[in-house]
Amino acid sequence: MPVPLLDLKGQNLALEGELRAAFDRVLRSGQFIMGPELEAFEADLAARLEVRHALGVSSGTDAILLALMALGIGPGDEVLVPSFTFFATAGCVARLGATPVFVDVCPVCFNLDVADAVRRRTARCKAVIPVHLFGQSADMDPILAWARREGLRVIEDAAQALGARYRGRPVGGLGDFGTFSFFPSKNLGGFGDAGLLVTQDDALADRARLLRVHGGRPKYHHQVVGANFRMDPLQAALLAVKLPHAGSYNAARSAHAGEYTRRLAALPGVRVAEPARCGCQEPVAGGGTGDGARLILPVAYPHNDSIWNQYTLRVPGPGRREALRDHLAGRGIGTEIYYPIPLHAQACFRPATGVPPELPVSERLAGEVLSVPVYPELTAEQRDEVVAGVATFLEGEPAISR
Repeated sequence: MPVPLLDLKGQNLALEGELRAAFDRVLRSGQFIMGPELEAFEADLAARLEVRHALGVSSGTDAILLALMALGIGPGDEVLVPSFTFFATAGCVARLGATPVFVDVCPVCFNLDVADAVRRRTARCKAVIPVHLFGQSADMDPILAWARREGLRVIEDAAQALGARYRGRPVGGLGDFGTFSFFPSKNLGGFGDAGLLVTQDDALADRARLLRVHGGRPKYHHQVVGANFRMDPLQAALLAVKLPHAGSYNAARSAHAGEYTRRLAALPGVRVAEPARCGCQEPVAGGGTGDGARLILPVAYPHNDSIWNQYTLRVPGPGRREALRDHLAGRGIGTEIYYPIPLHAQACFRPATGVPPELPVSERLAGEVLSVPVYPELTAEQRDEVVAGVATFLEGEPAISR
């Protein structure tokens, strides 16, 4: 039975009538830039995310870029970013002439290693960008406490985490800014590029709103150089149709993740990542190798409400991740590697010496991770097929020696 990595049609076509009605409403309104559709969507999200201000923007990438601009980050500044994440987190820093300083991550939750961030911070550092990777919050309390002591700004990259919570609080509104993406593959996926910037700070929100429209206020009077970071009202109207379903989408993902963990953990040589081995505060010897485990399953910490944007396996051992991916592909099961090259090893960020920093956990994860289908519309039969595919792979190979 074919199991795609993601099925956008299944989710969107279920709402076809409402989506067409929203399109027709915008078409008849003649309001295609800014306006009431966007304002209503922003207000709804601000309430759901428990923030004072929510600004619809052109993409998740532009949300990060706008946050950095509003904070005045530029040439000569450094910004701490995790190396194991999507390119945009560091790319936006470099686009403004600042320097991304790459930080290692935790082998359990995949998020920023706070102790490593502390070690790599210099006097030029102005901000830190924790990423809530794969739908689970980074460890925000120690990050925020340290940032306050050091005078650092905090931008939460929550592109994969709309609806995730940290100790009961929605992510995004904990730092100076929070950024979200509505890229079609996200838990709340749009119909093209779109994003969101949120903040609790009135002055920062005002600055971001000014920069979102070329720095002009009033029109044609430019106080600063901004850019076109606006979300289209059509995207806002379509996303507003899907927003009431976001909770059920996340609940379905969580149910799939729970079933994967329950059934895969019963297989020989498979274990669930252990929160006690978390490297957010202290390094884990060997980067969290798994003590000879053949497969390591992801975990959501008890204090977090993960939205399971991805269900990401770790497959230790040279070549085994690729072998599992090929095996599953042969059974028609889609997978993806998020992310095969850590950012500190990307050619565009290579230092003048040509020698990238040593970030052993990020490098190890890049060689081990494999994400399997976890989208809400996944059927029980398709989920069974994924479990069976993993099981037959493990049955067909010898155990890894310690």
